[in-house]
Amino acid sequence: MRFEVLVTEDAARDLREIYDYIAEHDAPGKAVHVLEQIEKAITSLATYPGRGGYPKELLPLGIREYRQAYFKPYRVIYRIAGRRVYVYLIADGRRDMQALLARRLLGT
Repeated sequence: MRFEVLVTEDAARDLREIYDYIAEHDAPGKAVHVLEQIEKAITSLATYPGRGGYPKELLPLGIREYRQAYFKPYRVIYRIAGRRVYVYLIADGRRDMQALLARRLLGT
């Protein structure tokens, strides 16, 4: 049974910003490759989203409703709700993920 994968506006914006940054600071071809690999990671969530681990920044807070998939160093943060998967955040894992997750997911 497949899950429906929905990308939030914030996550779609994250993808555009990642692409733009790589295209500007590295090479457009590399930006396309990274975008395709992240999209592949997102698409794979349709078959078995429960395989993703919990973001380590949320575990000390007791939050286990979000999971993550990778195309290193990029992290795709999502939540499973019934037969749907909601992608909330796509970010370079080298960023301050604690602050980013708190702001985006917890509204703090």
